[in-house]
Amino acid sequence: MSKTETDTHDIGEAGDRLSTAPREDGFDSGGTVGGPALGVVGWIRWFWRQLTSMRVALILLFLLSLGAIPGSLIPQTSADELKVQQFKDAHETLTPIYEKLQLFDVYGSVWFSAIYILLFVSLIGCIVPRTWQFVGQLRGRPPGAPSRLTRLPVYTTWRTETEPEQVREAALALLKGRRFRAHVTGDAVAAEKGYLRETGNLLFHVALIVILVAFAVGQLYKSEGGKLIIEGDGFSNTLTQYDDFKSGSQFSTDELAPFGFTLDSFTGTYEKNGPQRGTPRTFEAAVTYAENGGPGKKAVIRVNEPLQVGGSKVYLIAHGYAPVVTVRDGRGKIVTSGPVPLLPIDNNITSTGAIKVMDGYRDKNGKKEQLGFQAFFVPTFAGAGKGTMFSQFPALDFPVLALTGYHGDLRVDSGLPQNVYQLDTTKMKQFKVAGGTGSANRLLPGETMTLPDGAGSITFEKEIKEWASFQISQQPGNGLALAGAIAAIAGLAASLFVQRRRVWVRAVRGADGVTVVEMAGLGRSESARLPEELAELALTLNTEAPTAPEPAEESAEAGEAEK
Repeated sequence: MSKTETDTHDIGEAGDRLSTAPREDGFDSGGTVGGPALGVVGWIRWFWRQLTSMRVALILLFLLSLGAIPGSLIPQTSADELKVQQFKDAHETLTPIYEKLQLFDVYGSVWFSAIYILLFVSLIGCIVPRTWQFVGQLRGRPPGAPSRLTRLPVYTTWRTETEPEQVREAALALLKGRRFRAHVTGDAVAAEKGYLRETGNLLFHVALIVILVAFAVGQLYKSEGGKLIIEGDGFSNTLTQYDDFKSGSQFSTDELAPFGFTLDSFTGTYEKNGPQRGTPRTFEAAVTYAENGGPGKKAVIRVNEPLQVGGSKVYLIAHGYAPVVTVRDGRGKIVTSGPVPLLPIDNNITSTGAIKVMDGYRDKNGKKEQLGFQAFFVPTFAGAGKGTMFSQFPALDFPVLALTGYHGDLRVDSGLPQNVYQLDTTKMKQFKVAGGTGSANRLLPGETMTLPDGAGSITFEKEIKEWASFQISQQPGNGLALAGAIAAIAGLAASLFVQRRRVWVRAVRGADGVTVVEMAGLGRSESARLPEELAELALTLNTEAPTAPEPAEESAEAGEAEK
């Protein structure tokens, strides 16, 4: 018998079951290399062992992470169909390849779902048997001491005049006081500690399953929509109120939380000097909200500080200006008057948009027609002759509105979807106006642009309102995902920093009647902490069972040897 076989035989059950990890056997215990070929059942068992191994689970987790990369780099149909179409138009060669690989719908693709499901099965198949095995270990007792403690990696011994029974009682009390699970078996005390390591390992894997389930729930039952609101206007959480809306496949509009809110005011302040000039310092929306038709409540929504109401979260995501304009027809009658939201195109809130007059307009001859104005707004104008129309600062320090007018057919009834912030001028004629460029005029607050041939006028009122854009989200899996992430971190920390170890204390009477005490320890892996811990236990136990003096004969022989 070789030394390794002898060590294994001597340690026996004492060195077994320090972990619930499955053994990586290349063949069955009764088989030999080059033995009979595996049958169908054998291959199924082999495949199941491979799938439920930790190595394969880590590989699948890595593949899942890699698979998510295209979903963040390539526009996704579920997130923004317009961007997907723009990508397809700009990349005609790549588009067929991406479509075959389902890269425009990564998270709903066959290959991503396959990795996801295999990882789910792998984790469950790994956790269930290990959990039952670990429960069995918790219900059992630490194994008895090996026949030869000297073969263990950490070992110490001494002789004492204390009776063996008293030594074992002191050792049992000491180990239990150090939170070891301990009991007396035969002539030794067996103790074990560090079960939290395996608990943390199992907790980590369970937490991964929880995160996967949370991800699936979030994708199936989520809803997310955007709404631009001008100061003084409100929003009700119904589908028709959203500017854009998308949801999971299992989400029903009946699940929309019954609430609404009004944007009372938006406050934005900006750094005026230094390298951070123009950086927002205050960026908040004051709202009044009500849930289930209840009384109104005041709240302030800031970036990363959403309003949580009715199971939904309302995030503040953008801000801009809405100049108030008044359009009059050829007879001086007011056709439309109110704020027009314009979309920012840079950090200084240079904004563009469209003003559309679809109904109620008549020229000086009483003929019905539609008007459209392309608008370009700067909150802080550089000044005439400066060579730029872009804003110099985000605040309303020197607001200017540039307008270009058209008349004709806006094509809003053509049956084709139309962006409310863009003007379709294919069926319209441009006005030639006095001043400015001849086609566009720059207006200060309170100024009016008169349209030619008695077509009417448009006035840039002195009032300029602000708008805020909100994102209203329902993510039912977020809390579950957070709990899973916290549990995963806690479990990983326990499995990394807690060591599973066993300690044995044997006390027997020697041939000369003096008690021989042996202490030994065994850990799941080599650690400098185990020798230190055993030394500390030995020193403490030695105070209860002090070292016996050497026999007189041995002392005399030692003295003569020194001479």
